[in-house]
Amino acid sequence: MSKTWFITGASRGFGRAWTVAALERGDRVAATARDTRTLDDLAARFGDALLPLRLDVDDRAAGTAAVQDAHRHFGRLDVVVNNAGFGHFGAIEEVTEDEARAQLETNFFGALWITQAALPLLREQGGGHIVQISSIGGVMALPGLGIYNASKWALEAFSEALAAEVAPFGIRTTLIEPSGFATDWAGASAHRSEPNPLYQPIRDRMAHWSSAGGVPEAEDSVEAMLAAVDAEEPPLRLIFASRGYDMVLAVHEQRMATWRDWEKISRSADPKE
Repeated sequence: MSKTWFITGASRGFGRAWTVAALERGDRVAATARDTRTLDDLAARFGDALLPLRLDVDDRAAGTAAVQDAHRHFGRLDVVVNNAGFGHFGAIEEVTEDEARAQLETNFFGALWITQAALPLLREQGGGHIVQISSIGGVMALPGLGIYNASKWALEAFSEALAAEVAPFGIRTTLIEPSGFATDWAGASAHRSEPNPLYQPIRDRMAHWSSAGGVPEAEDSVEAMLAAVDAEEPPLRLIFASRGYDMVLAVHEQRMATWRDWEKISRSADPKE
């Protein structure tokens, strides 16, 4: 059976790749973008199967209206993909209050508002799938990306709670955790704090790390995304690409080792007899 998708941030990168993939296999897509002219070529190619919607996810009322418009237009929503977001680069000391709030406004609150708008509709129709686009930076943290990591950790936390809350209604929740892909996440769409020279060695080290090894294209994620949304029992978390998979496992193994090393101290905080 074909699916009806609602995808935020569909103008480029992952959002566009998944929009095209869904349309090419006969699904219908409500695709949001700040500038819907970026979707004109897809509208011409796929016709009524695509519903372009202008949306800035920071605007809660506009997000709610977009979800409702899409549901009204297509009659149902099967997959809601919270993809809109951006990366903010800056050491914690460098990040301003406005920068921190802007990062959370889009990456965390934007996804929260769309999720809240979609849930009553999915519940009423008897099910659906919320797909949150997180990052390997949602389960680990890297220097120079702390505020971005914070926004994705927050997304992961509310989505894990959400999964348990809405499962009885037949609503599935999946956190997609990509590693580095050749999108413009670190380019034109990125925001950067005013640099403090003291942190330049960290920036140099991160630049060297990010450029090492092969980097997949957004289109390389299509097979994995379709497998996730088509699964009868989709996972709560799914890492995209080998580099991220290996990094996340190593970080979690290190955490487990640390917890075990400090188990005696941890248990010493139990009630005293």
